[in-house]
Amino acid sequence: MRRKLLIVDDEKGIVDMLAGYFAAWYDVLTAYSGGEALQKVAACPDLILLDINMPGMDGLAICRNIREYVTCPILFLTARVESADQIVGFRAGADDYIVKPFDLDELGARVAAHLRREQRRQGSMTVRFFGELAIDYGARTAAVNGVQVPFSRREFDIVELLSLNAGQVFDRERIYETVWGYDGEGNSDTIMEHIRKIRAKLAVHTRHSYIDTVWGCGYRWNG
Repeated sequence: MRRKLLIVDDEKGIVDMLAGYFAAWYDVLTAYSGGEALQKVAACPDLILLDINMPGMDGLAICRNIREYVTCPILFLTARVESADQIVGFRAGADDYIVKPFDLDELGARVAAHLRREQRRQGSMTVRFFGELAIDYGARTAAVNGVQVPFSRREFDIVELLSLNAGQVFDRERIYETVWGYDGEGNSDTIMEHIRKIRAKLAVHTRHSYIDTVWGCGYRWNG
């Protein structure tokens, strides 16, 4: 079965160029505005290419609106190159940044790499239990006493990394490189914010602290 790509950009020329390039390998969906993008998400794309600078609802707002409901990779297309802008994007739920102008073959390779990574994750059906917390790595869900904890994609990625390596200490840089990839252009400081959100979401359901801070070193899973 061919994978589905959703391309969102208000510039028709860019959308047409990308659609023509990717049509050889994927089924391509297109949208030219934030509202149209929200409608096309219902088709369950396997990856989304999303322009940031659009009038009305921009790419950041779209990403924030859909990230809790879709787990597919979201790659931002942007002319912004400042580190602060990239951090904002990653916090909104982006998986990668593609800076305009870009090389089509490099973009194609990044898309393929993200889809391969996603396929490997979906192929794992392991469920592990940590006291009252159950983590289903195949379904990418976590629940405390049967009540689902609404982790975002990146939050679950971090929980997955730490819980599969319980007792091992990971510093922020290693977590960032593992979860975002070596080509990530953000900042490892965002890990602190993600850890804070994970702890807050777990604290709603349990008093147990599943992520320990090892001062001066990093974080460790406490199952």
